[in-house]
Amino acid sequence: MLSLKNVERRYAQSGGHAVLALAGVSLDIATGEFVAIVGASGSGKSTLLNILGLLDQPSMGSYQIAGQDVAGLSDDAMSALRNQKIGFVFQSFHLMPRLSVLDNVLLPMRYAKSQQSPAALQAAEQRARSLLARIGLSDRIQHTPSELSGGQQQRVAICRALLMQAPLLLADEPTGNLDSKSATGVVQMLRELHADGQTIVLVTHDSDIAREATRVVTLKDGVVISDTQGNTG
Repeated sequence: MLSLKNVERRYAQSGGHAVLALAGVSLDIATGEFVAIVGASGSGKSTLLNILGLLDQPSMGSYQIAGQDVAGLSDDAMSALRNQKIGFVFQSFHLMPRLSVLDNVLLPMRYAKSQQSPAALQAAEQRARSLLARIGLSDRIQHTPSELSGGQQQRVAICRALLMQAPLLLADEPTGNLDSKSATGVVQMLRELHADGQTIVLVTHDSDIAREATRVVTLKDGVVISDTQGNTG
């Protein structure tokens, strides 16, 4: 599904100096994998995830999604590819405080102009309700985010990321703002999604969460220093 070849990412700084955030990273991720990206702060984890999610571009090297090279794509084409292929989950939930749980999950439809027919909107609402039922929030769909726990809010954010049925789910420290009980619920949801065939790439500093993945990629100073098989059970 994803293929990076010799990817570098440099950031210019004042004084003409450049910071090398990624230094020749090559990585292939197959459909259906659950990959955890780990490493110390400043190792390049978030930079790598941003490139995978088309939020940033390599300074050198190539990146392909499902065989399509993203180099040279226009902003509109990049946005369309992002909307079709990728769902995002962040450490901060990014839920709209004045919207209901259901309307928060339906937000991606507002940006999918080609799918706003009445039939498409009805199908999206049915999917949203089904996703929320799966995480036990059917009775909270008209509540606002402030009326939910942190773990519930993060699971709503995951449902929103899954609404458009994107084949790839990218998660950046999704349990970072949660207590241990809430984090366990989010990890369980990710585990179930992977069992259903969802491709997941997760950035985490938590070794317990990383062990849930089927593959663990470790970065140090912008370089992949290990790429090992994780949990296969």
